[in-house]
Amino acid sequence: MALIRLLQRKPDGEIVFRESTSSDVPAYAILSHTWGKEEVSFQDMEASAGMGKAGWKKIEFCAKQAAADGLEYFWIDTCCIDKKNAVELSAAINSMFRWYQNATRCYAFLGDVSTPDARGHEQRVWEEAFRKSRWFTRGWTLQELIAPSLVEFFSLEGERLGNKLTLGPMVHEITCIASSALRGDALSNFSINERMSWAEHRNTTVEEDEIYCLIGIFDVSMLANYGEGRDKASRRLQEEIHKFYKGTDFEQFAIELNLSTIPEAAQFVARQTELTEMYRLLHGHKTQSVVVLHGLGGIGKTQLAIEYVRRHKEKYTAIFWLNANDEDSLRLSFRRVAQQVLKHHPSTGMPLNVDLEGDLDQVVNAVKVWLDLRKNSHWLMIYDNYDNPRTPNNSDRLAVDVRQYLPEADHGSIIITTRSANVTQGQRLHVQKLLDVREGLNILSNMSGRTGIENDPDAKALVAKLDGLPLALSTAGAYLEHVTMSFAEYLRLYEMSWLKLQTTSPRLSSYEDRSLYTTWQITFDRIRQQNAVSARLLELWAYFDRQDVWFELLRHGRSTDDERIRTLTGDKLNFNEAVRLLCEYGLVHMELSPPQQSGSARYGVHSCVHSWTIYVLNEEWDEGLARLALACVASEVPNTNVDKWWLLQQRLLQHAARYEHLIADGKVDVEGMAWALHNLGLLYKNQGKLVEAEAMYTRALQGSEEALGPKHTSTLSKLAEAEAMYTRALQGSEEALGPKHTSTLSTVNNLGMLYADQGKLAEAEAMYTQALQGKEEALGPKHTSTLGKLAEAEAMYTRALQGYENALGPESLRLYLPALNTMFAFGDLLSQTSRKDMAKEIYSRALSGYTTVQGPSSKWCRQLEDRLQALQVASIESEAGRDGFTEIRAPKSRSLRQTLRKLGRRLNVE
Repeated sequence: MALIRLLQRKPDGEIVFRESTSSDVPAYAILSHTWGKEEVSFQDMEASAGMGKAGWKKIEFCAKQAAADGLEYFWIDTCCIDKKNAVELSAAINSMFRWYQNATRCYAFLGDVSTPDARGHEQRVWEEAFRKSRWFTRGWTLQELIAPSLVEFFSLEGERLGNKLTLGPMVHEITCIASSALRGDALSNFSINERMSWAEHRNTTVEEDEIYCLIGIFDVSMLANYGEGRDKASRRLQEEIHKFYKGTDFEQFAIELNLSTIPEAAQFVARQTELTEMYRLLHGHKTQSVVVLHGLGGIGKTQLAIEYVRRHKEKYTAIFWLNANDEDSLRLSFRRVAQQVLKHHPSTGMPLNVDLEGDLDQVVNAVKVWLDLRKNSHWLMIYDNYDNPRTPNNSDRLAVDVRQYLPEADHGSIIITTRSANVTQGQRLHVQKLLDVREGLNILSNMSGRTGIENDPDAKALVAKLDGLPLALSTAGAYLEHVTMSFAEYLRLYEMSWLKLQTTSPRLSSYEDRSLYTTWQITFDRIRQQNAVSARLLELWAYFDRQDVWFELLRHGRSTDDERIRTLTGDKLNFNEAVRLLCEYGLVHMELSPPQQSGSARYGVHSCVHSWTIYVLNEEWDEGLARLALACVASEVPNTNVDKWWLLQQRLLQHAARYEHLIADGKVDVEGMAWALHNLGLLYKNQGKLVEAEAMYTRALQGSEEALGPKHTSTLSKLAEAEAMYTRALQGSEEALGPKHTSTLSTVNNLGMLYADQGKLAEAEAMYTQALQGKEEALGPKHTSTLGKLAEAEAMYTRALQGYENALGPESLRLYLPALNTMFAFGDLLSQTSRKDMAKEIYSRALSGYTTVQGPSSKWCRQLEDRLQALQVASIESEAGRDGFTEIRAPKSRSLRQTLRKLGRRLNVE
């Protein structure tokens, strides 16, 4: 880089040159502008004779603005270059991009945009002039816009209008320069043609400058030779660009890209991070560079390779696309390469006696010899669909050893796409699902031809369901392009008729002969050849939720007659081996475990893969696997005395939810599995999902009655079964003895206790109230039986709360809804039995918990506040009646255990 000559504004306001230097350059500002008729030249500054020219105003503006930004030095092209010195001028032209790039701030002075009054800061006042500004039409201002990290726009009056980031969308519209380039992305990420296009509608005063102003954009160097004309300058620039990327001998190895050998590209979005990393790994190295793109089928590996070729094709002397699906396809691909080489270079160093229609192994060797030539070092080879690699564990006779087909010289660039994580020939990049919902919406919009869907909730729901899988998004878009169906209707069909929807969707030319429902079958067949246990695990996965499957969840499978499942579940090493192979092919992935979780690693599958396992891999529903999976989930439900039972139950909930729907739809035969349904009911009850718990208990009761009869002790031992029994007993007692009979009222009370045990507190309260009122009417309020039922209810609440605290601990207790519900009902009972102080304390604890869990505006918080206020008023009235005054005190804090002990003592007294 040439020496940079900076201007310095001294404390007294004098503007002078700082000594030129190429090292220890201080921070400086730089001006971008369009030249006028009276610019201040280098000679003017040397002679201190430029202050009378119109251009001096821009020098003063730059000096003043730099000082305001804390910068002492600045640079302006009109006066900081001696343009009469041809050597200095040529050096400056080759250094200018970096000078702008290294500037702390760049001020774009727009002399044709005015903000004459106080409204100048309003964009609507100056936007039209801004869009039409001459600054956006000049050749040299292109690099002045792109090179600096910070470009600020100023009006003729020196008012700041914004910068290239805040005004980015408008600048993009005006210039058609990619937004990412304006944000500072490396220019190597943009193709040579795209960068050339940025200058198409710009012009310069001198015709050669139309070319010279692009030198920095392409990071090359060339001597300025004014008078040579634009065309010659353009040819020299093209030559320098090709030499920079392809080497000095590129012409003797240059081969035009054969588009017919490359798969058709779908609508490509995003993946900028992967593309940048690929370029870093592949380009500019003196040794052979290999990148392996691996990931799930349909995730977009081939599309990513195509996009890389599209962006960087000008930087390679030759690009060859090979089908690495099998050896026959690879050999045929090499024959096409040989044909291309001979077409473009008939006198090439490739052995001329090779018969292209004969032994293809000789053709492969001939092409490799040509690629290995010392000066032929800037080619790119893509080995696509290398999905069946030969490995020690892969006994498939059709497996391919790609090493036999790789050039042997230590130069050139190679991309390999594969579903297997076992390919280790180079730097591996794991291609994963699209994480940004906007990227999925972009694919859906492009493929369906439907615009303006960015804020469509149904489109967002569909994209979320397809979970960032490009093949699934493209398939949905292609289907919706030809029908009037809404996004919501498509999503409903996807969930209800997955296989039929996929089989009737249009084929995507960009995915050759593969579709969403066939793409993973090839992988599955190869997995089954290598490890039948792995294949069986994937088939079994259809009967679990797609997320969080771990070894211990499947251990009930040891009791099955299926030998493969017994092998899978009998030994953790066997399980690890089976799941490892699924992970290597991308069908399964390891999931992150929460910090508090201990034990085995958790695994998941993509939502679209899970749908495929359900509708294709298990097209014929396997009743045995369904019952086995249900048994696996149910048998893992822990008791509340097990360490971290709460966390384990949470992990099981999503699997239980899957069976809740399957059972309701009649897809699982639960005959003989009442125990499993009871365990799921227990799971739901412990997790506060009482509606689901009741449904499971009811199904368990029905199963027990059918198997054992309604009076079998095993049936009656379960909460749900007991509830059904009490309900039938109550109905019979009311019909035979009447609703007020003491026997009927005892049954009512027992049913209330059962409801409370299940957490159904509203029903429990109704039963207790009915029993108490009935006993009072039948026996009187002072009868021991009446008082005894109240004591039973209080004792029941005491046991329940003690159990919750023992299981959860005092901190977690206040966050557990079933415990808070119990406190609420307990407070009501204490309030009704004149234990006001204890009622207030229980209410207060419940209120604190509900406030934390549901927020202070929830209906439960409002009801509790009303109850506490009513108790306070009643207390004041009571005290006033006895003493004439009342002193209100805050209740003393005591632990729940102390409160319960006090309650116990009072119960004993009564």
